Amino acid sequence: MVTPREQYRILCTQLAGIPDAAFDVRCMFEQVCGKAFEQILFAPALTQEQTDALCAMAVRRNAGEPLQYILGEWEFYGMRLFVGEGVLIPRPDTEALADTAIAHGRAYSAPRIADLCSGSGCLALALEANLPHAQVYAVEKSPAAMHYLRKNAAYHQSQLQIMQADVLLPETAQQLQELDIIVSNPPYLTAQEMQELQTEVRHEPELALYGLTADGLHFYREITKLWKSSLRTGGLLAYEVGDGQAQQVAAILQEHGFSDVRILCDLAGNPRVVEGIYR
Repeated sequence: MVTPREQYRILCTQLAGIPDAAFDVRCMFEQVCGKAFEQILFAPALTQEQTDALCAMAVRRNAGEPLQYILGEWEFYGMRLFVGEGVLIPRPDTEALADTAIAHGRAYSAPRIADLCSGSGCLALALEANLPHAQVYAVEKSPAAMHYLRKNAAYHQSQLQIMQADVLLPETAQQLQELDIIVSNPPYLTAQEMQELQTEVRHEPELALYGLTADGLHFYREITKLWKSSLRTGGLLAYEVGDGQAQQVAAILQEHGFSDVRILCDLAGNPRVVEGIYR
């Protein structure tokens, strides 16, 4: 039997080429052992089953698979979310979009909200949890992502209204009217960025990453055009945007009659959210 300290050193050495390998190994230990890492270190030995599970995880991580997929879960806005092959991994950047929508939603007693390209449901669930009287619709096209969206909604005993539909179709937008808030973290990577993806990001679904055009802005143009009439007067449309896209997305909103268009930064100081009010 190997001690936790010995196995920790072995795995850190095996993952030496992975950035933040020590963090990844700690997460693997906590997942396998079901305890905080500091508690695990005091155990006299790992079981053979635990050792085998940790070694299998390290093999997958060395092959470039994302840590989040290996763990099968990740945290977003303080919430545990299940993730895996076929769904976009929730990222801290997106919490800036949640902050924006929650702040706006508090002006309503019972806001109607749509989360377009919902993926794992991270945004929709965060909004529902922080706006307890809201009616939240989560719209997602991908069957693989829908699996995790439904699983996460069930885990959090959510009342989300889940729709499997293509947000780029007019008939989808026509089904949801009189909305107070629309949020979306759509696919926005450019064609060049898709060719330059890191190995682990290549494991995530292209459907959730590629913005379909060379500039990555196709979803912003189409969603703004199709969904603006789904908003009530004074309603908010807010997007997450990629690096270098904020000004262009702001211009798209202005072209479609949105006012009070603002660009907001994430915690790292990067322009990450573009919002506008429908008049």
